[in-house]
This record gives sequence, structure tokens and C-alpha cells, in this order.
Amino acid sequence: MQRRYFTLSILHLAILLASCTTLLHQETKSLEDYRMPTEIPAPVELTQTVEAEIASKIPPKDCLVTTLSKSAFAAPEPYLPSAPLEGIFWFGSEHLWTALHNDGVWSGLPKTSDGFTQKIMWWSDLYDLPNEPEPALVVTGRRLDGESPDLRFYGATNAMADDIGEAMLTGVEFPTLGCWEVRGEYKKSSLTFIVWIAP
Repeated sequence: MQRRYFTLSILHLAILLASCTTLLHQETKSLEDYRMPTEIPAPVELTQTVEAEIASKIPPKDCLVTTLSKSAFAAPEPYLPSAPLEGIFWFGSEHLWTALHNDGVWSGLPKTSDGFTQKIMWWSDLYDLPNEPEPALVVTGRRLDGESPDLRFYGATNAMADDIGEAMLTGVEFPTLGCWEVRGEYKKSSLTFIVWIAP
């Protein structure tokens, strides 16, 4: 009788060990399935197309874009002394200023059949939105690095927000990519900057 219990005990122990070994192998296998690869993939090679696209977003040396280093303008009260968005700076004087990108590049503009559209905001300590909802602001522009029709100006309207105050908003269209000189004129004040229009 004791021998029979002993044999049954050995049999139960063997089944238990076999089950544990199977579970261990299953866990090891499932861990292996979810293990992250340790090999680092080779870097992606830059094709000529990718290199050309990157290069086109960098202004050539002969396009002297207006950058942050060319401006130390602080807007007068009640406006914020510097632009409220990262990567943007105020450029101009108290009678007329605008917001430009630090690197002088405008890329990824909406494309139409006639060119590339952009909204440009302008400010002036002479501007009073309630008395001038449609500002007498005129914007012109010409391409500096090639032949192109002039920039198209679609008029000025107004904008207002807590962080930017009262502003003048203009819609323009650049017929081509490239190096562009843009000029704004408002109440005998003018402001000119250069921007690289990139894909």
C-alpha cells in the first residue's frame, strides 16, 4: 500500500515537473517574441531628391534674408515687446512692424494654380482698429533671384487677440518660389524685408 502511494507520488511529481518545464519553455518563447532587436539599422542614405529638397529650404548666400540677427526691435506698449511665438521675431519700427521667422524662410505655403499664398500680419502704433477696420496698408513685392510677375496683394483687413493686440492682416501670393523682397507701406511709414520662399 505504501509502495503504491509512493509510486503515485513519484508520478504526480513527474507530471508537475513536466508541466513546469513546458510552461518555462512557453514563457521563454513568448519573451523572445516580444524582445526588441539589438541591432541598429543602417542610416538611410540621402538621395539627390532629398538633398535637393533640404538644400532648397536653405537660402542661397546671395539671398540676404531678414533674420533675427538683423533686428533688435521691441514693440511699444500695449503690445508685447517680443513676438509671442517661438521661432518668430518682431521686425520694423514702432510705426510699422511685422513678424518674421528667425531663419528668414517661409516654407510649405499653400499652393494654388497661380502661386504660393501667405498671410502677413502687420502692426503700427498709428493703427486704431475701431476707426479703421480696413487699414490703408499696401504690400508689394518682387523676386530678386529670377524673372517673375510681382507679388499679388489681396488687400488688408484686421485681426485682434490678447497676445497680439490690434493688427492688420494682409493676404499675398508669391507667383514662384525663390528670393523675395516684400515692402509694406502704411501712413507714410514703410518697411522692407527679404524672405526665401521654399517648398
